[in-house]
Amino acid sequence: MNVLTSIVVALNTLANALGWLLFPIGLLPGWLSATLVAIFTGIAMLVMFKYTSNQRAIKRVRRDIRANVLAVKLFKDSAWVGLKAHGRVFLGAFRLLLLAIVPILVMTIPMVLLLAQLGAWYQAAPLPVGEETVVTVKLNGEPNTPMPALELAPSDAIEDLSGPVRVTSQREVCWNIRAPQPGYHRLTFQIDGQIVEKEIAVGSSEMRVSPIRPAWNWSDALLYPREKPFERESVVKSIEIAYPERDSWTSGTDYWVIYWFIVSLGAGFCLRGVLKVNL
Repeated sequence: MNVLTSIVVALNTLANALGWLLFPIGLLPGWLSATLVAIFTGIAMLVMFKYTSNQRAIKRVRRDIRANVLAVKLFKDSAWVGLKAHGRVFLGAFRLLLLAIVPILVMTIPMVLLLAQLGAWYQAAPLPVGEETVVTVKLNGEPNTPMPALELAPSDAIEDLSGPVRVTSQREVCWNIRAPQPGYHRLTFQIDGQIVEKEIAVGSSEMRVSPIRPAWNWSDALLYPREKPFERESVVKSIEIAYPERDSWTSGTDYWVIYWFIVSLGAGFCLRGVLKVNL
């Protein structure tokens, strides 16, 4: 698992470096950027499928399927011929599935990384200027054991309204904060002589949001790629900021994934003839 997490962190570093390509999201309305991203994704998947699949074999199988469907219609009075034709149709569908395995595997990693990057834009909204929220620091160690001294360093960009509140049974320390200034800021925590940081996004426009700086776990690192996860031996396990949800059917919390899937899939099927891709 440690090796897998290291691989995910390395891939996130590359994805974050290429994340500037998504900067138009911050300039466009949410519905428009979500639609354009989905269309371009559908085109990209088509191109990858075309050059990583056996297009001749797929074309041949699809031709055989059409021939057997036609045989069913022409020889509908012959049960034996119809049964064999139906069997060949199902066999052809299975062969198409096998031929699609390689391109699907090739597309899996870049698509997962892309979805993680899009999640930073669409899964949560930035904290509105002047609005309060809760920051939770999760510590490593056994529940109900002594907790180290932990302080939130003062900052002009962040107002500490109350805290820290310690929950020893969960090994959590919470602060209630408010951000009076828009932009990307850093929360700085001092713990046992060490300094750890967490990014916070404040504003009303489209912004990349990192709700959690994750623990050293490959799935958490994959879901929250913007910030490097804490090492396994770190005193801090994770830091979470409670951001508001985005309210939209096209680019809102959780809904954006469904919208992305439907539009990208539709774009792919509509453009397969233009790009001459056999699916």
